[in-house]
Amino acid sequence: MSHNDTLAAPPQSTDSPPPTAAATSPGPAIWSRNFRHYFTARSAGLLSWAMLPVAVAAGLLAGGYGLDTAGYAMAFLVGPFAGLVLFGGVLADRFTARRMMIVADLANLAAHVLLALLFFYGIDHLWQLYALLTVAGTANALFQPGAASTVPLVARDVQGANGVLRTSEALTGLGGPALAGVFVGFGATGWVMIVSALAYGTSAVCLLALRLATVPAPPTGQSLWRNLAVGWQEFRSRSWLWGVIVIWMFFAVLSWGPQLSVAAGVIVPEHGATAFGLLNAALGAGTVVGGLLAIRYKPARPLAAGAVAMLAYPLYPLGIVLGWPVWLLAAAQVAVGAGIGVWGVMWATSVQTQVPGEVLNRVHAYEVAGSVGMYPIGSALAGPAVAAFGTDGVLLVGVVVALFTATALLAARPIRTLNRVQTPG
Repeated sequence: MSHNDTLAAPPQSTDSPPPTAAATSPGPAIWSRNFRHYFTARSAGLLSWAMLPVAVAAGLLAGGYGLDTAGYAMAFLVGPFAGLVLFGGVLADRFTARRMMIVADLANLAAHVLLALLFFYGIDHLWQLYALLTVAGTANALFQPGAASTVPLVARDVQGANGVLRTSEALTGLGGPALAGVFVGFGATGWVMIVSALAYGTSAVCLLALRLATVPAPPTGQSLWRNLAVGWQEFRSRSWLWGVIVIWMFFAVLSWGPQLSVAAGVIVPEHGATAFGLLNAALGAGTVVGGLLAIRYKPARPLAAGAVAMLAYPLYPLGIVLGWPVWLLAAAQVAVGAGIGVWGVMWATSVQTQVPGEVLNRVHAYEVAGSVGMYPIGSALAGPAVAAFGTDGVLLVGVVVALFTATALLAARPIRTLNRVQTPG
């Protein structure tokens, strides 16, 4: 099916207008009524998602279960997300992003209430835990495509809104694990699930309060597979889009994926777990800086600017190899986080403003599957790679690949020359 066929489709959804629809609305460029509701919903969901892995893993270990059980639990949480996010994109385009996100929030609310009961009264059968984590992972696969496509519908200044949301993501990424750790430390893992359930309920209510315009939905009668095929056609027709994802796949497997566990294997024995935690907090702080910077910094060629910001990424693994002191590694992490924050905002804004609203959910789903989906592979390969090449060897490969990533992004003409879509603000 051609793009024009999709535009001509008679069915109309009520929740997903084209990316330009918000630009014609009066009111603030960012902090409109709709954006305030969406910001609250997104921040609540991000906080819950940040707390869940820490609470489950630490709760299981504190309850006497082994590392293998904690690992299986994470697999049941992350696996459904990676496997089903493409279908989440199709369903969001069919039934509107807002409806799918509300359904996902309600499913998460129910799952977290039941998880709370498991941790309050004891886990009699591990399959019960795994099943509920599968529900949570599936719900997030349904939520994620709409999370991106909703931004241009609720704010006229799409890049500024993405900067605000990136800052919120960084702050919840810092606060969520810390809050979960405090609860687990007091033996109250179940209360983490109660807080998360309340947060998902808040998100559902805020999403229900959104008032959005209309956009064409996929033609009635098309199969799920046909909808997926149309999304793939839209994805591959934009060389800048699939070019970034191909480059990012190598980056995720060879640099981004292995780095956390490899870095922990060096820093924790030498400087302690507290230092490692502070270094990750520095990364989060840098991401906040990058998000705040991207609210105001609006280059004519956003992906080129984001690629330049990514040149900071090799500083941290290189510093580990060179034996930098913790304070210098922390400074490197702030720079890395700022670079990641700027890139993330430039990338999200480009996708949201360049791709038509009626296929944006599906295109975003392909983007997530191709980039984030590679991270677990890199993480899984970290141990064998260290055994084969040594810690410094793996980190140096990560440095080289990170430099290649930024260079390749700048060298690819469709990526480097992509112009910013002018939006108010």
